[in-house]
Amino acid sequence: MVEVVGVILLVVLTLYAILAGADFGGGLWDLLAGGDSTGRAPRRLIDDTITPVWESNHVWLIFALVILWTAFPRAFAAVMTACALPLWLAVLGIVLRGTGFAFRKEVEGIRWQRLLGATFAFSSLLTPFFMGTVVGAVAAGRVALHAEHSTLTVWTSPTSILVGCLFVAVCAYEASVFLISEAANREDRRLERYFRHRAVIAGTVAGALSLATLFELRSSDALLYHRLTGRALPLVVLAGACGVAVIVLVLAGRSRGLRVLSGAGAAAVIWGWGVAQYPTLLPGTGLTLSDGSAPHATFVTLAAVFILALVLVVPGFLLLFWLQGRQLLESDDPPTMSR
Repeated sequence: MVEVVGVILLVVLTLYAILAGADFGGGLWDLLAGGDSTGRAPRRLIDDTITPVWESNHVWLIFALVILWTAFPRAFAAVMTACALPLWLAVLGIVLRGTGFAFRKEVEGIRWQRLLGATFAFSSLLTPFFMGTVVGAVAAGRVALHAEHSTLTVWTSPTSILVGCLFVAVCAYEASVFLISEAANREDRRLERYFRHRAVIAGTVAGALSLATLFELRSSDALLYHRLTGRALPLVVLAGACGVAVIVLVLAGRSRGLRVLSGAGAAAVIWGWGVAQYPTLLPGTGLTLSDGSAPHATFVTLAAVFILALVLVVPGFLLLFWLQGRQLLESDDPPTMSR
């Protein structure tokens, strides 16, 4: 059951990376959309696209934290202690982002609208970056098993900074691909071309950061590097192939299959990391899945709860995407996009 719950944790992290990644990436493109007039159309599409799911995405984050806390408490305590500062900054980003997104369309006055819009956009960078630094700290083996406090050296290594930047780039990539499909569904060719250009840039940057992170691991965690280029190599190759395929389809003007390919690429990265790190929970500490696990009954309960969550939560997500795909959740405001 230990391995089963480990797989469940990877599944939950994959769902959060894909869904929330596209969500956070929308905030980045909101930030870079330009002034009030030039950025109105892309911001309108971003708002209409992420509104139905922006809050519900965090279901998977909460689920992942609960699994880590209850199933692997020693690892949870070590990470939460050693990386307390970046984790709190990531949480702050989530709170500020929700505040900015919810209120920027409700307040009156252009100054307040701009302030809350900027809060939403900058927070969309804050959260994935600091989440990435925590993952980088774990991958580089900088999280001590009996950590008593958080220090900058734990999460500011080159590996952590690279992974933080990679998380931001992947979010931008996922969001641009998602928005290409959304613009294509609306037959808005102008915005489709707009986000195609950005998808190529974000995909290229994400690919370059992925390679830089991989080579950095040679010095920060040689064992993880050798496993990534060994037993996890098929998944690493799959991730790269999906990224290349997406860029080729984007340049060719195709929209069908982009979301599936981009999601598969992100999933391959996460599962490649999981396969490479198995059975270690915290690199550099010797703590394995079985060593740091909770009692057997806890794993059985978590597996049952996961099945129940899939039955209760997944249909709601599918309904949201179905309604969004048919533009049944649009606001009553008149459209502002030009074709």
